Amino acid sequence: MLEFSTLILAIVLVVLILLLFAKGVVIVQPYQKGLAIRLGTYTGQLNPGFKWVVPFITKVVKLDLRTQVIDVPSQEVITKDNSPTDVDAIIYVRVMDPERAFFEVSNYRQATVALAQTSLRGIIGDMELDEILYNRDMINNRLRDILDKETDQWGVKIERVEIKEVNPIGAVKQAMTEQTAAERERRAAILKADGEKRAAILKAEGLRQSMILESEGERQSKILRAEGERQSQILKAQGEAQGLRILALGSRALDKRAVTVLSLDALQKMADGQATKIIYPFEVSNLLKQGAKFLGGDEPFEPDIIPDVELDESILGTLPDKDEIARAVDSAKSASSMSSSDEKIEEKE
Repeated sequence: MLEFSTLILAIVLVVLILLLFAKGVVIVQPYQKGLAIRLGTYTGQLNPGFKWVVPFITKVVKLDLRTQVIDVPSQEVITKDNSPTDVDAIIYVRVMDPERAFFEVSNYRQATVALAQTSLRGIIGDMELDEILYNRDMINNRLRDILDKETDQWGVKIERVEIKEVNPIGAVKQAMTEQTAAERERRAAILKADGEKRAAILKAEGLRQSMILESEGERQSKILRAEGERQSQILKAQGEAQGLRILALGSRALDKRAVTVLSLDALQKMADGQATKIIYPFEVSNLLKQGAKFLGGDEPFEPDIIPDVELDESILGTLPDKDEIARAVDSAKSASSMSSSDEKIEEKE
């Protein structure tokens, strides 16, 4: 019986020892720092890892050393131009000195939020509403500098401050909405007028170019038509000249008798027909005299002596070939293009 009681007592003692040991075990995470306080006395910091402290008489406070995000609640602030506005912010803080962050201030997070609210009211109160809306970076920097200076004695570092929202209240917001709508309508009217102006300019420019091209085409058409008429007249004159030359060469061998026969034959053809015609040939006496000689007159026939006359072919001129015509057309086109380019340069100037 005594041995059984001794066994139970031993087991109880072992359990108590294990409980006491487990009560003193402290696990500090890699991103934490531990502060050991024994019987109201600060004994030092605990690094990350497995630690054992005297249980029941030692208190361990763990502080997070990571960057923490603190939300500053929205508050109503009166601006310099008496515009009520709701403003809130976000603060990014990091504990740099765990001892001061715990012993210098009761709650550094709450103290930072309260300090941010009062500092933000002071900054916003010195600015007009338009400045607040367009100078958020400046507000962020000023608020960060103020908070960092004050929280440095707590061992807390203000890394960044961001104004999350600036929301005017009531009539101020309605007036801003109306102002924005009016500004957008003004811009739309300006853009519409500018578009109409550009469209009118382009339309006029297109009409002008069309008229220039039309007149240029008409001018070239007239040039080509005139060149064709010139060639036609030259060819016609050359044909008539060559016909006359052939007729002159062929009639050189005819004597006066042959001419008389031909004249009488022409008179017969002219007199033939239904209409009444009276013909008075030129030099009728000479014609009758030559006819009498031809019909058996006693006057001897003396053949006419026709002198050998050389015709000057230079009066016929030269026919322009295809190359000359192509050169004339090219020169007309180049002249028209040069005139068009000169007009464009004058318009640009």
